[in-house]
Amino acid sequence: MFRQLEFLLHELSLSLEDFDLFAATVGPGSFTGLRVGLAAVKGWGEVYRKPIAAVSALKAVAAQAHSDLPLVVPVLDAHRGQIYSAIYRRSEGSGHAWLTLLGEEMVIAPSEFLEVLRAKAAAVDLAIVTPVPELLASALSLCETKGVRAGCMRIEQASLILAPHVGRLAALHAAEGKLEDSLTLDANYVRRSDAELHWKVPAGS
Repeated sequence: MFRQLEFLLHELSLSLEDFDLFAATVGPGSFTGLRVGLAAVKGWGEVYRKPIAAVSALKAVAAQAHSDLPLVVPVLDAHRGQIYSAIYRRSEGSGHAWLTLLGEEMVIAPSEFLEVLRAKAAAVDLAIVTPVPELLASALSLCETKGVRAGCMRIEQASLILAPHVGRLAALHAAEGKLEDSLTLDANYVRRSDAELHWKVPAGS
């Protein structure tokens, strides 16, 4: 990653000091990938004294929605038979589509995820935006068989290349003053680590 960045900066005749703002996805995603990425951005923010925009990977997926449906539901592969997801309300203003998170980001099984949609947005039109629509195929078929939803549910293909969307969202965050620094920037893993899941309290403690 760092060698590719060095090559790109050289090709563009730029240095890290030339940037006014750094942006980073803060999760959800792999523990190692997030830690490496955030450690790099924290270091650059500290050394060059520049602000950082923290962007959710799910919001970067949601930002790829093409439809104007009121709810946007991004989905990413969380592996282990689960998905990462969230529900965003879409609104228009100042030439941009604004996305407001409803509730919290979640890690969940696809079948349970659709039950959450049924409970929270049963009759509201929504777009599911995902780079992995195949993960939802069987659950959606079951959903249609049972007649779970009354509203429109549209599935839109998204790209796994999030950098352009993270950049645009970072600019919006900066305009709103929603910025971090190297001390406040933190990851949002959503899923607990294996160490936490398998932590055993010593007997007698």
